[in-house]
Amino acid sequence: MTTGVIPGGQPPEPRPTDSQLPDQRHEPVGPGALHVDNRTRSAVITARAAASFEPVGRSVATARSFVRDTLQGWGFGDIVDDAVVLTSELVTNAVVHAGTAADVLCLRSDDGVRIEVSDRYPEREIPLQSSAVNMGSLDREGGRGLQLCAALAGRWGVEYTPTHKNVWFQLDLPERPVGTRTAGPSLPADLLPLADGRVRVAVVQIDRSGSITAWNEDAEELFGYAAEQVTGKPLTDLAAWPHTPGTSTGIAEALQLSRWEGSYGIRGDHGRVIPVYASHLRVRDTGGEPSTVCLLVRDHERAVLQTPLRIPASSSDASSASEGQSTDPFEVFIGSPAPADLDGLLQRTVERARDMLDGDAAFLLLATDDETELEVRASTGLPSARQRFARVPVEAGPGRYGSVRMPAVHEDLTAVPGAVPLLNGTGMRSVVTVPLKVEGRLTGSLGVAAEAPGRYSNEEALRLQFAADRIALAVESARLGELERLRRGSLSFLVEASDLLAGTLDRDQTLALMAQMTVPTLATWCAVYTIADQASEPYLSYVLHEDEELIDGIKSLLSKIPPPDPVPTPGARVWTAPGEAAHQAALRTSMRSLSLGDSPYRVGTTIGPTLATAGAVGGETVVLPLVARNRVIGMLTLGKPTDEHFRQEILELAEDLSRRAALALDNARLYSERTAISQSLQRSLLPPGLPTIKGVEVEVIYRAAGEGNEVGGDFYDLFPIRDGAYGFAIGDVCGTGPEAAAVTGLARHALRLLAREGFGGPAVLERLNSAILDEGARSRFLTLLYGELWPQEDGSAVLKVVCAGHPLPLRLRQDGTVEPAAEPQPLLGVIEDLELYEQTVTLDPGDVLLCVTDGVTERREGTRMLGDDGLADVLTTCTGLTAGAVAARIMRAVERFASDAPSDDMAILAMRVPEVRKD
Repeated sequence: MTTGVIPGGQPPEPRPTDSQLPDQRHEPVGPGALHVDNRTRSAVITARAAASFEPVGRSVATARSFVRDTLQGWGFGDIVDDAVVLTSELVTNAVVHAGTAADVLCLRSDDGVRIEVSDRYPEREIPLQSSAVNMGSLDREGGRGLQLCAALAGRWGVEYTPTHKNVWFQLDLPERPVGTRTAGPSLPADLLPLADGRVRVAVVQIDRSGSITAWNEDAEELFGYAAEQVTGKPLTDLAAWPHTPGTSTGIAEALQLSRWEGSYGIRGDHGRVIPVYASHLRVRDTGGEPSTVCLLVRDHERAVLQTPLRIPASSSDASSASEGQSTDPFEVFIGSPAPADLDGLLQRTVERARDMLDGDAAFLLLATDDETELEVRASTGLPSARQRFARVPVEAGPGRYGSVRMPAVHEDLTAVPGAVPLLNGTGMRSVVTVPLKVEGRLTGSLGVAAEAPGRYSNEEALRLQFAADRIALAVESARLGELERLRRGSLSFLVEASDLLAGTLDRDQTLALMAQMTVPTLATWCAVYTIADQASEPYLSYVLHEDEELIDGIKSLLSKIPPPDPVPTPGARVWTAPGEAAHQAALRTSMRSLSLGDSPYRVGTTIGPTLATAGAVGGETVVLPLVARNRVIGMLTLGKPTDEHFRQEILELAEDLSRRAALALDNARLYSERTAISQSLQRSLLPPGLPTIKGVEVEVIYRAAGEGNEVGGDFYDLFPIRDGAYGFAIGDVCGTGPEAAAVTGLARHALRLLAREGFGGPAVLERLNSAILDEGARSRFLTLLYGELWPQEDGSAVLKVVCAGHPLPLRLRQDGTVEPAAEPQPLLGVIEDLELYEQTVTLDPGDVLLCVTDGVTERREGTRMLGDDGLADVLTTCTGLTAGAVAARIMRAVERFASDAPSDDMAILAMRVPEVRKD
């Protein structure tokens, strides 16, 4: 860096420009336009300072120091902070992002300071201010220089040449009445401040190290020490109080400030404390050496030095200002207005802390509720995307902070590796950290770091601690407000999640809901492992990523590594296997893709998906157990992309969700198991298959009422009895559900057994009636149509049927006529002594016999019912149709008769004797 300071110098010569490319000065539009002035430098330049900086990262801190020292030397402490912030952004854009050297020129005039930053990257890109300024992502280090100029500077502009870009901004001094800095009204003599007959003002000068270099005669009179007695001694040796009352400002720190006023005590040579009021001014000599000039008077004579309070210009009553009221220390550090959101407040804090100590980086960590861990919440000058929300232990464990509860200064981190885990691998050498405390409780940690060793001492630690004390309460208040909002949002999220999970008993749908609720709300990707029983290994059941194209890659990766251990301990635990496996896979793919060709190395195209998968699972991965009914039934795995971490609040929310999801998943498992058992038992009540009868077409349609039911109170059967003879039955047990199904099983199996024992139709039904009555309270009355079928050689079929309380079978002839094929008889399960008889029916070729249960004939739509007549009308339209077509037409007519779902079981049995073919 090269610098030059020329007090009282003339305005610099205009920069050379290309005749074909005149200077361009952008004039923003909108609200900011009133503050932008593109005039040439017409004010009288009273001093200027110039410096050049190399294109390296440490130049940004050096540029900040250069501007700060220059303006403080000129006595412009009111605008130092804004000038340093703007210079930091513009130099960062030049040396870091543009990669060129930067020239900084400071020009002093009567009404303010103009600062110019030039670089060798003449890109024409100027933000338009027609709308609200968007400062971009808080994690970004660049791209905000011109926007900050528009927000902070009184005037600003940009000049272009073919080889340079020059950004300048003007910071005006606070306006004061001409010829008067401050004034008060005329007062009667008895109201004037009281002072001794001779007011003595001690003038003491303090060097960079805090030692006394000058001590005037009034100082000797006030404190009794001769100049040779105190010269070379630190002023703090004479100070009676270690801190200024009410502000916690150390005297050593006050000596480092550009301007300071306050009270403390000086111990005289007689040993007694002399209260004094002091006014400090930080200056530097022509050689650039800083020192502090202290003006001291007796405390009761403070009116000689004390700066009167400024009354706002908008106040109509000057006497309304409260005496002793001063600027809020919080706003002094943060600026006004302070950011309303926590992230904005923390980002502003680290940026101001970095600038205050001329550091290369700064960071702020917040403590968890139990104060056992610190979580990275804001940083500048560090890879914040990689570090944000990373957690480190406070008291014990690897990677802990050794002295987080006290201020700490590390002159060289290479001597104590790992002392500040956040800075590992960042190139930072020296660091100062201070705690944030509220009412004695640790709430966070603030740190500033530099690339050079030995940059910080205890003085910087005191300054940073003073700043931390200013903002600790505001940060904690904002954090609690954010935490309250997060908890309210978490409650809403959990309520919605519980409703969704309770709305299904399907296992696969429950797995999908679990994943969809976590991605992307809680994590970037998730995987669900399930465990069938205690002896089974975890099985990868579901994978989801917010980018659907990455799902297959993650699923393939997870299937190749052992699943996480099913540990029942509650809470999230870190699982490093996916990230390590992805890294190794990407490394192997890269090595395979390198081959010799026209160039020494050539990367193949197959590496793309592997690298994408590695990036997707390269961040923090956590596993939460799914525990239900004291058993681990699976694991919920959540992941972040490369180098990202989970917030503690997100992990707590995920833990609550995992408990609800585990119970829902276990309920779905139990329901699926019970449904499978029920359906298996129900299928055992149905005939295994229908026999093929030579010369007779048979078709059956069966529909059980109720969700998940395969068998109800209606049943059918068709089975061979002996050679040439077949039995058939269709019945209806009173009621539906499992109780009716139990009687169904009894009836079907009893019919087969009795018929094959040689009993005729009436005997079979009488014995079945006795078996039903033997069931006692579990018995149900039963309507049953039972018959025996004998196909004949002439193409007809002979049937013997018994209709016990069942809807009568209908016979459809070839001419379209429909008639009952049997007479009604008593139903079963009601009376003990039954006298049943069978009737013989002959089906000619082309005839159809239709048997149905009452669920068909009693199909209703309001007050309308299909009935026997309606069924007969539909059957008349089935002439010439096959048995299958007849059954299908009947079922279609029943379904169309009413819009509601059927409330009763339905069974349709159609038998048809085909017509004899004539050759």
